[in-house]
Amino acid sequence: MSTRNSSAIIPQYMRDFSCIGSACEDSCCIGWKVSIDEDTYKKYNRVRDKDLTFTLQKKVTRNRSNPSPNNYAKIKMEQDGSCPFLDTEKLCSIQKKLGEEYLSTTCATYPRMTRNVNDVLEQSGTVSCPEIARLALLNPDGIEFDEVQNQVDGRSVNVGSLDTSDIRLKNSPKKYLWELRIFTISLLQNRMYPLQDRLIILGMFYNKLSELINEKQLDQIPTLISSYTNIVESGSLRESLNGIPTQQNLQMELIKAMTDERFRMGIKNERFLQCFTEALLGLGYVKDSLYADVAAKYSEMISLYYEPFMNEHEYIMENYLVNHVFKNTFPFSEYENVFEEYVMLVVHFSIIKMLFIGVGGYHKGMTTDLAVKIIQSFSKMFEHNKSFLTKMSDTLKKNGYTSMAYMSILIKN
Repeated sequence: MSTRNSSAIIPQYMRDFSCIGSACEDSCCIGWKVSIDEDTYKKYNRVRDKDLTFTLQKKVTRNRSNPSPNNYAKIKMEQDGSCPFLDTEKLCSIQKKLGEEYLSTTCATYPRMTRNVNDVLEQSGTVSCPEIARLALLNPDGIEFDEVQNQVDGRSVNVGSLDTSDIRLKNSPKKYLWELRIFTISLLQNRMYPLQDRLIILGMFYNKLSELINEKQLDQIPTLISSYTNIVESGSLRESLNGIPTQQNLQMELIKAMTDERFRMGIKNERFLQCFTEALLGLGYVKDSLYADVAAKYSEMISLYYEPFMNEHEYIMENYLVNHVFKNTFPFSEYENVFEEYVMLVVHFSIIKMLFIGVGGYHKGMTTDLAVKIIQSFSKMFEHNKSFLTKMSDTLKKNGYTSMAYMSILIKN
């Protein structure tokens, strides 16, 4: 496998990551689609192995609809969602018999996510991997970043590139990517405020930023960043933040509607299904239950279990949000505008929060192990399913739930 020396920015947790293989509690070879790049597909066609050739020919099939060099073919999974090349020891038979160079780009690079930003590689990990989740989420000191001279796999730039100095971005807000990321991550890690207040301030900022972009006042973006930096440092918003009302009934209704959409699309990950089932039971959300009773239970579980846990472990959700922002080059990942990027960040936060509340009620308390399990299984189910996230975005717009007022309802307890 070819490598090259390159400068890279990485979260410090990536230094400690090493795949734990068959000891992993949620194999990355089970529960989702695996794409095969064109070069790997051609390699597989040349394999002559008495044990593998037949399975490769039967289970690796061409994508006939909109193929690309990186999404040229796919592995046809077994009925239980597992990869047909997963052996009895939960290890990859392709790697064991043919070597790592025969892994597809997807399999060789996961759970690493690498982008090229201004000719500097940025490599992070996705928390859909249990080991990455533990390393990234459980550091009470927060996520910090290092610039290193890294041996980078030649295939590893697998999720795009961006050059903010490109002349084509002269009239695009993307030219301010670095300034926006620094502001966003600094705010999310500012523990002078509760995390829910940090998220609400972030929404106020991105709502205003969206207005500037729509009005083509891009030259005002540095001024906006400076203004909000001063506002955060002065604490002048504290009184108004404390005055935001909580509407837990609507909060639960919105989150349940969003999660139901995923159920209609099917849940194949047993680990997430267990978390979601426990959350519903913990909230008393069973057949014929009265909505008022469930809403009351939701409020009770917040006071009894969620708030005490978050008072000690709020850094877990902070780390999740910071990792999401860095990994996805927020606020310029895949949505139409910067405020929509923020809306989807809040959707992620809100669904995880609901699961924390419900699962905490089911177990009569939350633990860091449960928190990691919830976030990891959520990530595997939701963050790697673009069709679901697109559907959620469309549903929120259709029902008028994308205003800052509704975002505050989803966030505030």
